[in-house]
This record gives sequence, C-alpha cells and structure tokens, in this order.
Amino acid sequence: MMIARTMSALAEPHRLRMLERLRSGPQPVGVLASAARLEQPQASKHLRVLRDAGLVAVTPDGQRRLYALRGAPMQELDTWLQRFRANWDARFERLDQLLADNEEDDRED
Repeated sequence: MMIARTMSALAEPHRLRMLERLRSGPQPVGVLASAARLEQPQASKHLRVLRDAGLVAVTPDGQRRLYALRGAPMQELDTWLQRFRANWDARFERLDQLLADNEEDDRED
C-alpha cells in the first residue's frame, strides 16, 4: 500500500526537515543535509528512502543531483486523510453544539 510507504517515510524527523526544505524548490543533497543537520552520507540514505517512497524525484545537474518534491504521494495521502476529516468535522460540530448548549444553560441559571 502506497499510503503505508509514504507514512513510514514521513515518520522520521530528518526526512520531514528535508521535505520542508524542498518546499522552496529543488535542492542539492548538501543543502538538504544541512537542513536536517546530518552529514552528507546520512542524508543520502534518508533521501533514498524518500525517493523509494516516491516523495522526491532526482535530477542530475552536472556533478550534483537535485532533489525535488513529487506531489502525487502527498495528494494520495491528502485524499486518504479526507475520509477522516469528515468524521472530525462532525465531531467538532457536535462539540460546538454541546458548548453552546452549556453556555445557554449557564446564562439561564
């Protein structure tokens, strides 16, 4: 399941920092390593996990490689989460109604 692979890749804080850095556009491994506070070999291992999960794409640029976000896995994750949002929204609406009812009861007392 792609969602499980995506979530597994996102579960590591260093990888999240790298993805945050990639929001501003394609970056070389050195910049991503710095953003994640890692040495380049460690960063490369994390980037491989992100690439294998489909979260980043790699493009050669002369001697270096540029990493860029891929939107498809994040869109898939967003679609999956949408099923839960409807449930959350209904619960928040019930909570809002309960709070309003309690506030009204307090005013009557």
